[in-house]
Amino acid sequence: MAAIQTMSLTKDFKSRRAVDELSLTVDEGEVFALLGANGAGKTTVIRMLCCLLAPTSGDALVLGDSILADPEAVKRKINISPQETAVALKLSVAENLEFMARIYGGSKAEARLSAGDTMAALHLSDRAKDRSKSLSGGMQRRLSLAMALISRPRVVFLDEPTLGLDVGARRDLWRSLAEIKGAATVVLTTHYLEEAQAHADRIGVMRDGRLVGLGTAAELQLSTGADTLEDAFLSLTGTGEER
Repeated sequence: MAAIQTMSLTKDFKSRRAVDELSLTVDEGEVFALLGANGAGKTTVIRMLCCLLAPTSGDALVLGDSILADPEAVKRKINISPQETAVALKLSVAENLEFMARIYGGSKAEARLSAGDTMAALHLSDRAKDRSKSLSGGMQRRLSLAMALISRPRVVFLDEPTLGLDVGARRDLWRSLAEIKGAATVVLTTHYLEEAQAHADRIGVMRDGRLVGLGTAAELQLSTGADTLEDAFLSLTGTGEER
């Protein structure tokens, strides 16, 4: 079964078409990256697939369930780490995770156990009692990722997971993501071409709401005759920069 299948997924905002008849398939267990300049439609796609935004037309299936016909079934299978770091700054690392686990129906004991397991998996155990506001930006992003994973989603969406992080923090976060590879399908948006090339199984390139390229980094380069992924991206999007 495909993890995600979109069928002519479209979103209009007044006179602007943000996503234009997007049709693609993401396989289970895949790390799939959406690349595109600001305003290309990447975040809008994520929001529709998470049932946070209704499409104007078209539909999508997430592990067989329609985002239109059965959004609650979809939500039970997914989680998201949004572009803005979504942690409660006055709560400790453990309290943030336990709170999220309780939201997803865990008992107090189950939430404590899940928080411990998730902190261990993402190397946060030594910061369990620290208030989140005391964490560095990179550690807050790691906590945000942990909060997205604590429900053990089968599909996790990461919207610009390393945006604004320094090189060391980006490296650490990708190490954490590598440890969950295969356990969940990961769909991410990013501005960083080298990250997509290094970590994504396949890449979808968007321009003006449309999918203009799809494949591995090597396939995108071959299809455009480019020597690098950056050159392939520029050829597909017609932009002077990837940001």
